[in-house]
Amino acid sequence: MTTTELVQRIEIDGQPATAGSLLWPALVTTGHFTAMQVRGGKVRGIDHHLARLDAATRELFGRELDGERVRGAVRHILRDDIDDASVRVYVHAPDGEPSLMVTVREPVELPDGMVARAQALMSVPYQRPFAHIKHLGGFGQARHGELARSAGFDDALLTGPGGKISEGAVTNIAFFDGTRVVWPDAPHLAGVTMQLIEARLPAAGLPTSHAPVTLADLPSYAAAFVTNAWGVSPVRRVDDVTYDVDEKLMATVAGVYEAAPWDTI
Repeated sequence: MTTTELVQRIEIDGQPATAGSLLWPALVTTGHFTAMQVRGGKVRGIDHHLARLDAATRELFGRELDGERVRGAVRHILRDDIDDASVRVYVHAPDGEPSLMVTVREPVELPDGMVARAQALMSVPYQRPFAHIKHLGGFGQARHGELARSAGFDDALLTGPGGKISEGAVTNIAFFDGTRVVWPDAPHLAGVTMQLIEARLPAAGLPTSHAPVTLADLPSYAAAFVTNAWGVSPVRRVDDVTYDVDEKLMATVAGVYEAAPWDTI
């Protein structure tokens, strides 16, 4: 699923973006970001978002990033007139110190019903560099996603040597063997939705594990699903391997995600 809504607002360090202030973000791809869905001024997993931003800022720029600064920047751009939105927080360091660019778009809602949101994925031989960071400059994954959609798929599935599956172009992927949810043990970004779900599935009767999964292994799994900031969706096909939508599995996974609390920004 893609979204083409235009950005409604852009602020950089609490100020409306100008042509001058946008030069660095437009021309320099050293940076990182997090993406969140805001509903009623709240976000699921805000602590995970803040931890992601702080860890990547320390790794890339050698500086810490105060979570309250991030919260304040998001609250400032939403003001009192936007309750529901797609929000991204970007971190650059044009002068060596972290600078926050926050953007607001229309909120994204997945289709009702799991069958309607089921995904077809095309495997591609590509892995994101520094995959643990949600970094900028993702031409490779974006281009593979475009090629997948032009071939009639919904998105790309990134793989490494030997067909080892790592993640979707903009999602995490998990497989179900009939008993256990298996997350591919390969370089990937641990998405916030993935973290929220993985931590809560065992209490819902679904044990989880991380293990290598290759394209050759796909027929041995009963079902698969993907997660990202928009929510959870079943996978109906990877290349020529098809899966039925497991309504019971997806009800459990979606229920666990929907039960995750909304945090005040």
